[in-house]
Amino acid sequence: MNIVSFNANLDLLQPYPFERLRTLHEGITHKGTLQHISLSIGEPKHNPPKFVIDELSNADSLAKHLATYPATKGSDALRTAIAQWLKRRFAVTVNPDLGILPVNGTREALFSVAQALLSGNKDTLVAMPNPFYQIYEGAALLAGAQPLYIPNLVELNYKADFSSVSPEQWRKTEMVYICSPGNPTGQIMQREQMQWLIELAQEYDFNIVSDECYAELYYEDDNLPESILAAAHAMGLPDFDRCLAFHSLSKRSNLPGLRSGFVAGDPNLIEKYLSYRTYHGCALGAHHQAASALAWQDEAHVVENRQLYRDKFRAVSEILSPHYNLSQPEGGFYHWLPTPICDQEFSQRLLAEQHITVMPGSFLGRDTPQGNPGHNHARIAWVAPFDECIQAAQRLAAFAQNL
Repeated sequence: MNIVSFNANLDLLQPYPFERLRTLHEGITHKGTLQHISLSIGEPKHNPPKFVIDELSNADSLAKHLATYPATKGSDALRTAIAQWLKRRFAVTVNPDLGILPVNGTREALFSVAQALLSGNKDTLVAMPNPFYQIYEGAALLAGAQPLYIPNLVELNYKADFSSVSPEQWRKTEMVYICSPGNPTGQIMQREQMQWLIELAQEYDFNIVSDECYAELYYEDDNLPESILAAAHAMGLPDFDRCLAFHSLSKRSNLPGLRSGFVAGDPNLIEKYLSYRTYHGCALGAHHQAASALAWQDEAHVVENRQLYRDKFRAVSEILSPHYNLSQPEGGFYHWLPTPICDQEFSQRLLAEQHITVMPGSFLGRDTPQGNPGHNHARIAWVAPFDECIQAAQRLAAFAQNL
């Protein structure tokens, strides 16, 4: 028998939620005539900006960009456009030469930043919300660290309970993932809590990785999602010491297929991360960089996109509120819906009876001594066109009445 060597940490990875969902739904079929509606995947379906499509379709521009190796650091034009957007949106000044790196979508970057910045010590902890985006967990495990799950509890209005972390755990922590607005909870982390975490980072010597991919999707103009960079700047840290912010065009501009985002923040961390990425071979294609620069420079399509989500949430909430214990998210495009029965049974029966797919909350959380905070919740992604979302909400209402 041949012995094959591989990274043993791969055996620590748990199946991705969508793989678990396929297994959960094996053998379950809808016997009626309803058209299937998927509400399980956070894949934006609104139209992308036409000017981005035009740029990607420009034959002369494409020919020029495809004939060059893209720079890992990104073009001056793209980094400048990002710096200008950060200034407009969060009132922070980031040096485009030292504090910004384009990335192939933030999923890639949220994973690889752990490989670049963690020490590899066997007792290292990486803190992350629970429930969470599973990339955080996989990044920690494959870097040889242990996940430290921070519960987002209903009794705290789904805010992260960092008070549950002991001083001993903080001393072992090298990185903390945060997500605001949260996936799946939709809650916004306020500046005061960010600054408290930044103070802990200075005291205990860890880095903060702030996933801000949903920051442009919010529902109250007087409750805008904050950036870790703005929170650090307001504390008198103009170089954003130990802080990195991750942003994407996927949700903001309906461009998930472009795989375009950026990381910005502490120049010392950016320098180390750039060195890693130079060897990683993950430069964003030059034609994608050109299109991305245009997207970061335009706000009109973002305002329009945000209004589409606001209209959908207003409409579906009106339909669902009489039947579910519904909370309006502060941001993002998910309802984190308490289920009146076990979340996995809820998902199975909803598929069979109403031909709708939703993600069981327990698949997005992890079991802890205090339980799995995702249990008896379902993540519902309102990414489909308006009429399809209305149909889905009506079916969910009918389903609740028949439970």
